[in-house]
Amino acid sequence: MNKPEESKTPPTLASVAQAYAASSGITRNERGHIDLMKAVGGTRGLAESLLPGFVFLAVFVIVRSLPVALVGAVAVAAVFTIWRLVQRQSVVQAFSGLVGVGICAWFSDTTGRALDYYVPGFWINVVSIVVVLGSILARWPVAGVVFGFIRGENVEWRSHPLRLRAYLIGSWIILALFALRLAVQLPLYFADNVVALGITRLLMGVPLYALALWLAWVISRPAAVAPAGATDAPAAVAPGTADAVAPDTGALGAGPSDTGVPGAGPSATGPSSGTAAP
Repeated sequence: MNKPEESKTPPTLASVAQAYAASSGITRNERGHIDLMKAVGGTRGLAESLLPGFVFLAVFVIVRSLPVALVGAVAVAAVFTIWRLVQRQSVVQAFSGLVGVGICAWFSDTTGRALDYYVPGFWINVVSIVVVLGSILARWPVAGVVFGFIRGENVEWRSHPLRLRAYLIGSWIILALFALRLAVQLPLYFADNVVALGITRLLMGVPLYALALWLAWVISRPAAVAPAGATDAPAAVAPGTADAVAPDTGALGAGPSDTGVPGAGPSATGPSSGTAAP
């Protein structure tokens, strides 16, 4: 006798948000602060993000040969891919960086212009802006989705106006990162200044991404709540969050109610690769 098929419950927005946050790679360290090194993939992630672009620019400036520069960038990415495969990491994780650098090299080789190595990065930033802006307009800001999960708030922050506001403003910080990249780098592209574009791409990649994450984390912290009748006692963190156990005590110690302006960006938009943080 055939058993009746069990009905599958369709995923809710909350479950989708939690799954996204869990896969973002953003966590907290033992002191309760955001783990920036892990968010960018650690030392290896930094190297995978910066070295291919650095090698491409350096080789092109020195030898003025586009094919040689492209081969150098792809070769560096290939070394990291082989390294990950030897360590038996997932195929997707191993090849993501190589594919990203390969796409950049293909664009540049197709047009014969070194500047076009950076074109895919522009499109990544445009898509990132659309995604973050969409999350803000839908009242599911990416800062809240990711930070709320690792703070133990899950999606309950959406029912608290101050917390929602903090995460909305935090998401604007991340959106500003992508917009700033385009505002600075597109004029350099149209001015045919490959050296300046390459340098700004490196500086505004992982370093600026980490800074934006840190600012969004600090500004969106839950506000401290002083115990009733206490004047000198240290303030307690607002209940219902993991910060009550492992408080954020980093710089700028102010919650959204203190600053009036408080997010985060998904690493999903920035995998560890030569194009990860365009």
